[in-house]
Amino acid sequence: MNGRCVITVGDLGEFGVVARIAGRLPQGGTVLLGPGDDAALVSAPDGRVVVTTDLLIEGRHFRRDWSSGYDIGRKAAAQNLSDVVAMGADPTGIVVGLGLPADATTDWLDDLTDGFRDECDLVGASVVGGDITRCDLVVIGVTALGDLGGRAPVTRSGACPGDVVAVAGRLGYAAAGLALLAAGRTEPAELVDAHRRPQPPYACGPEAAALGATSMLDVSDGLFQDLGHVAKAGKTGIVLDPEAFTVPASMEEAARLLGADPLEWILSGGDDHALAATFPDGVRLSPAWTVVGRVVDGKGVQVKGRSLEHGGWDHFRA
Repeated sequence: MNGRCVITVGDLGEFGVVARIAGRLPQGGTVLLGPGDDAALVSAPDGRVVVTTDLLIEGRHFRRDWSSGYDIGRKAAAQNLSDVVAMGADPTGIVVGLGLPADATTDWLDDLTDGFRDECDLVGASVVGGDITRCDLVVIGVTALGDLGGRAPVTRSGACPGDVVAVAGRLGYAAAGLALLAAGRTEPAELVDAHRRPQPPYACGPEAAALGATSMLDVSDGLFQDLGHVAKAGKTGIVLDPEAFTVPASMEEAARLLGADPLEWILSGGDDHALAATFPDGVRLSPAWTVVGRVVDGKGVQVKGRSLEHGGWDHFRA
């Protein structure tokens, strides 16, 4: 014991918690009215608003013994901001709903709030409001807003035979990190940290829209499964080339430790929040993008020379 007084959210009460959170959240230029009123007011210069939402539940999407409050805040914001940029939009703000146990400490709450704030700072967005309630577990609901800046939204349905399939960001890192934690390991740290805190390639979403991407999505449930949505929406097939994927040394090491196939993590693992997009053949892509396959006539997704043990994440599959 260090003699330090521990203050919990139960000690503060609802309005004390709200005031504590709001006091750590500066507001950006798109915010016309921030926390403190019945609703926030965020400018929408384009005249259209991109909206997405996600729910995270303790024990299902994160564990407080594996991740800090700061990591959880960064992750919760990132997976929503990534959905906004996957439409080709620029994020402007998020609102957060929190269910908190009364014994959650104010230090942990401060870390969580700082995680939301710092992830939003990466894209120039703000935490503009939210709600709190008492709950037996930590429950986090995030809704993110975005502005298209005059661009057409990039949906899942525009892929055409002959397009190339390209990805930006990391694939398989978070899945490998989760497997390591589940096995009681904390190394390689690069992979464990990727599970705790993803690094979406935010700038690549609007960039892809400007380059003429015909379809795009956030890779949250595994590349193979998520590209299946693109194939279904576009009524096309997709063929992936396994030789196009580079397996980093840390993932090779994790696969050796766990007796796993690293390419399975890359093709089926979720939570990295990479971006996958299709582009007309011949479009000059930036180095952030790697071509990994092609859109073809047909149905579904195929991987040359492989069959996958797991297609991706499904919340209602055991």
